[in-house]
Amino acid sequence: MDSLTFGATRFVRHLMDPSSRKIPVMEFEVAKILEELQFTMDQFIDLCILCGCDYCDSIKGIGGLTALKLIRQHGSIEGILENINKDKYQIPEDWPYQEARRMFKEPDVTLDIPELKWTAPDEEGLVNFLVKENGFNQDRVTKAP
Repeated sequence: MDSLTFGATRFVRHLMDPSSRKIPVMEFEVAKILEELQFTMDQFIDLCILCGCDYCDSIKGIGGLTALKLIRQHGSIEGILENINKDKYQIPEDWPYQEARRMFKEPDVTLDIPELKWTAPDEEGLVNFLVKENGFNQDRVTKAP
């Protein structure tokens, strides 16, 4: 769901799951989520950070429902940190939630895209990488279709 915090308007889940799993495709629209939760985008970002994101640890003992309740009560991570029971919830030392928030709001995006050039694969190099460096079975690698 991190993609929604980066500004994607829509997120589709389970689109590529095998049909044998029989999991329905789920679609999330950030505008509907914000409306339903009655949150600002900043509050949604804080909720996602509290629930766990790729950029910092979460607070042990705070899952989705508790995070939702705390954001509703205190409005932001700063408000939560001022009011949270620190005996019950251990805040990670030097918790970089502000940096995570900044990354969501101001992602480091480069527009210098290198030119891609398609060439024939280095088959010997690939076999060496897979078999010798990573322990793949040589017959399976060399006889793959």
